[in-house]
Amino acid sequence: MKILVKTNKMTKEEWLKERRKGIGGSDAAAVLGLDPWKTPVDVWLEKTCELESDSDSEETYWGRILEDVIAREFSRRTGLKVRRKNAILMHPQYPFMLANVDRLIVGQKAGLECKTAGQHAAATWQTGVPQYYIVQAQHYMAVTGYPIWYIAVLVGGQKFYYYRVERDEDFIKELIRAEAEFWEMVEARKIPPVDGTRSSAKLLQKLYPKAEEGKEVVLPDEALLWVKQYEEMAAREKEVQMLKEEAANKLKEMLGEAEKGVVGGYQIIWKNVASKRLDTKALQRDYPDIYEKYARESVCRRFMIKPEDL
Repeated sequence: MKILVKTNKMTKEEWLKERRKGIGGSDAAAVLGLDPWKTPVDVWLEKTCELESDSDSEETYWGRILEDVIAREFSRRTGLKVRRKNAILMHPQYPFMLANVDRLIVGQKAGLECKTAGQHAAATWQTGVPQYYIVQAQHYMAVTGYPIWYIAVLVGGQKFYYYRVERDEDFIKELIRAEAEFWEMVEARKIPPVDGTRSSAKLLQKLYPKAEEGKEVVLPDEALLWVKQYEEMAAREKEVQMLKEEAANKLKEMLGEAEKGVVGGYQIIWKNVASKRLDTKALQRDYPDIYEKYARESVCRRFMIKPEDL
């Protein structure tokens, strides 16, 4: 492995800038489409600077704060000493593969990744490491050349588990191939295949914010497949929404004037919520000068499908 840059004197902004130079361990599962929280489009947006890197969430913040605690507990339970590696590591042959490792094991060719998880994930961690974190470990082993990576997790602040992940050469070959293809798209600024996520919708809105009025194009025959899927899903959505509303209305009828009802371990709540909203029509009517002063025109694109006029 090579060192891309030392990080011990880096600001967070400088660190984020360096991260954009390649694919990190936390990006690997997303690139493969295996991350439940992040898509290939999210990674592409970050690496092409089309989207600012997300600020710390509550989970990310506490994960970073508890990293030292988890590393110390891992050492206490295993007898293995760990140390920080204050650097962004780089694969010697594939420079787009980067690694910000939590710890390296002293005296071994091995590393440690420290995780936190909510109580909802307890059952998952009892049986082993989630697939997306195994991908992260394999990515780190690809970059470092190491044969072993440990993953330690604190679940719900109460349960501690650690696992040993062995290097999988066949998987790493496929991982390198997939990451190489993805990085080519980043360098060429060619967007990955869009899907049904908000990330894809956000990307398309950013790339094509305004339609050219009057412009019409003939779409390929493939578009008919997506038209049919859209119409079918729209019909299902309407049916599901009606069934959902029926269930809600039946429960509201049972509640009557009560704010809360209980049944079989569930709480059914129908409470008062007060809110104030600006009446823009009244403002425009009574104070047109003030309305015009603060009114701002915005343009958005509305999507619809309808039969062609005969």
